[in-house]
Amino acid sequence: MKYLLVLAVLWVAIWLWRKNRREEMRDAMRERAAKAQQRPAAPAGPPQAMVRCAHCGLHLPATDAIAGPGGAVYCSTAHREAATPQ
Repeated sequence: MKYLLVLAVLWVAIWLWRKNRREEMRDAMRERAAKAQQRPAAPAGPPQAMVRCAHCGLHLPATDAIAGPGGAVYCSTAHREAATPQ
């Protein structure tokens, strides 16, 4: 009989613990959802044209590229200078 009582007490304790955890998880999910709704979305600009570095092949936005001789584009001045014959 005492084992049955101990088992019942353990069952109630585990049930209460799990119930509290579920409530905490629901509260945390609600807080995350509220924060996500409060945060303004990052402004997305229009897509940018991508170009390829004539020296190393790296793709980069055309606005960041460095123009070289003959219409070639480079990712850095070092690559532009390395490709330019001296």
